[in-house]
Amino acid sequence: MSYEDDFIDDRDARVPGGRGHDDDEEEDEEDAPAQQVVELMNASVPERVKDIRACKRCGLLKTLNQFIEHGCENCPFLHMAEEGSQQVGKCTTAFFEGQAAVMDPRDSWAAKWIRVDAYLPGVYAIVVTGQFDRDIEEDLENQGIRWRCRPATAQS
Repeated sequence: MSYEDDFIDDRDARVPGGRGHDDDEEEDEEDAPAQQVVELMNASVPERVKDIRACKRCGLLKTLNQFIEHGCENCPFLHMAEEGSQQVGKCTTAFFEGQAAVMDPRDSWAAKWIRVDAYLPGVYAIVVTGQFDRDIEEDLENQGIRWRCRPATAQS
């Protein structure tokens, strides 16, 4: 009897990864950390503090040059990398509040709170202020895609 066996009880049959599961399920669970490592390696973080912009749709933060070179990994349908700086200007904004570095969006309560739990790991704006051009908004609406940016409000 091993040290580990002393602490095993009937809950293990109900808990994922417990002894009541098939070997195939255990192999799938072992692949999950490897997938997380790959996602973290590809996480997008701003290269520097200056010139940071937020994607108007998902709130991902990157520098202007990063958006021009790579576009937004969460929003490839915005074609930022293909269409260049003019498209990047239409789809990003320098007006945002707060930042949250999200390493595991699916399990992060902060990611759920700022509604980025379906996106890739990266640094996200808490609030994004701006507005898409009407033609981009119409394209997104026709595709059933939602966005995070809010129009600026006049303060008195």
